[in-house]
Amino acid sequence: MARVDLTVMGGGIFGLSIAWAAARRGARVRLIEAAVIGAGSSGGIVGALAPHVPEHWNDKKAFQLDSLLMAKGWWDGVAAASRLPTGYLRSGRLQPLADASAVDLANARGVTAQTLWRGQADWSVIPVTGAAWQPQSPSGWLVRDTLTARLHPRMAAQALVAAISSVGGEVLEGGTGVAEGPVVWATGLAGLQALSDSMGRRIGDGVKGQALLLRCDAADAPQIFVDGLHIVPHADGTVAVGSTSESAWDNAAMVDDRADALHQKAVAALPVLAGAAVLERWAGVRPRAKSRAPLLGEWPGREGHYIANGGFKIGFGMAPKVGEVMADLVLDGLDSIPAGFRIEACR
Repeated sequence: MARVDLTVMGGGIFGLSIAWAAARRGARVRLIEAAVIGAGSSGGIVGALAPHVPEHWNDKKAFQLDSLLMAKGWWDGVAAASRLPTGYLRSGRLQPLADASAVDLANARGVTAQTLWRGQADWSVIPVTGAAWQPQSPSGWLVRDTLTARLHPRMAAQALVAAISSVGGEVLEGGTGVAEGPVVWATGLAGLQALSDSMGRRIGDGVKGQALLLRCDAADAPQIFVDGLHIVPHADGTVAVGSTSESAWDNAAMVDDRADALHQKAVAALPVLAGAAVLERWAGVRPRAKSRAPLLGEWPGREGHYIANGGFKIGFGMAPKVGEVMADLVLDGLDSIPAGFRIEACR
C-alpha cells in the first residue's frame, strides 16, 4: 500500500468496525493486531446484541438504539463484501417475569418503548404457552422484544477482515506493520491501561467473563435472558450461554466452576437444553471504561491519535455506529460523539 490514510491498532470488534467503515468510504486503511484477530474478548462465543430497557433514556441508550437499528443493513454489507456469513439475525428475546409487580413494570416499559424505539421494534408481555423454547416463568408471563439480535463473534470478525481486504485495506497480525497517518487505538484492556498511565488516573479496567457453547440446533429461535444470563442460539447449530462478571481473577483464560453454574442455571431456565453436549468452555477479559460507556474520541495530548475502547458487554451491539462515528471524526472532522463517551467522563 503506497500511502495510508488511517491506521487502526487492534483487531477486536471496535478496531475492525472502524477499519471497515473507513475503507468502505475509500480511505486507505491499515489495521495492525498485536497477536491474532479476535485475540481478546472479541474472540468469544456469546454474540448477544441486546438493548437496554426502554426507560430512563440517555445518550448511551440512544446511541445503542441507533446502532441496533442500523445493524442489519451494516452487517449485510459486510457479508456481501466478504462473501462470508456473520451469523447476524434480529432474533428477538424472551425474558421471564417473576411476579405481578414485574408484569406491571414490563407493561409500562412496553408503553415507553413505543415512543423511545420509534415504532421500529416492540416490547410486549406475552403468556407462557409451554413451548419448548420458552423459559420457566414464575408469573406465567414473559417479555418479548423484537429489537434484540445476535451474531457469531468469530464469524463476524473473519467477515470483517475479508470485507476490509476486498476494498484494498490491509489487515496485519503479529504486530507487524508501521502506523501511518492518524492512528485509532482500539486495543482493549492494554489500551485502557496505557490510557490510565497517560492520564495519570484510572480510565478503566477489565472484567473477566466465562461462557459455554452447547450443541443445540435452535438457529431461528429467540434469545433468552434470565437474571443476567444470555442464552443465544447461533446459525451453526450451537447455543451460547454466558456470561459471568468477575472483577478479580488469577488466570484470565481459566474456566472454573463458575461456568458449571452458568450451565446449571441455563438448564433450569430452559429445560430443553438438558443433555445438550458442551462443545467449548471459554474465558476472557472484557475492557470496561470507568464511565461504563464506550470510550471514543481524541487521545488528549497526542495529536492525530484517537481512542475506541471500553465495549465491555455491548461492544458488538455498538460496533456499527462506533465504526461510522469514528470514521466521521478521523476522516472528515465530524464529531458526533456523546459527552458521556469521552475520556473526560472517566472521573
